[in-house]
Amino acid sequence: MSAATRYSIPAIVLHWLVTLLIFVAFPLGVYMHELPPSPTKIELYSYHKWLGITVLMLVAVRVSWRLTHTPPPLPSSVAAWQRQASAGIHGLLYVLMIAIPLSGWLMSSAKGFQTVWFGVLPLPDLVEKNRELGKLLTEVHKILNFALLASVVMHVGAALQHHFIERQPFLQRMGWNRGHS
Repeated sequence: MSAATRYSIPAIVLHWLVTLLIFVAFPLGVYMHELPPSPTKIELYSYHKWLGITVLMLVAVRVSWRLTHTPPPLPSSVAAWQRQASAGIHGLLYVLMIAIPLSGWLMSSAKGFQTVWFGVLPLPDLVEKNRELGKLLTEVHKILNFALLASVVMHVGAALQHHFIERQPFLQRMGWNRGHS
């Protein structure tokens, strides 16, 4: 596969690093939400927030990279409606990868729990403590996360469909199985 049809190394690294962090943060969030109050729950919330803030920072880098580096074009055999769907789902993924950590940070602020990145860097509260806003942001955060899950399923499903059914090198574009075209 030529360099012109593959994403750049920084784009590939950022893609898989953010993917890994999300694949850890999402189930951790589901798990910790149901735990009874305890020191372990507080610790898990801290880890979850660290992951979220890290995702937010890496996505900021990723968006900057994407704005300054054109991604490889889709194969010409991809239908126009699929190109539009691809652009739409990628845009939605970026919006959600920014909105979810921000909603979590806002939620923590509204609930009166400061976010301290990796336990050493206190981040400013984004809003004042407000119980009702905290409840609303909890629901927003949850809805956004499940929207992300649905979007990821569509994204992965489309990539697998193009790769395995249409026999197009979609997985190689993002660094998978580099040596075989």
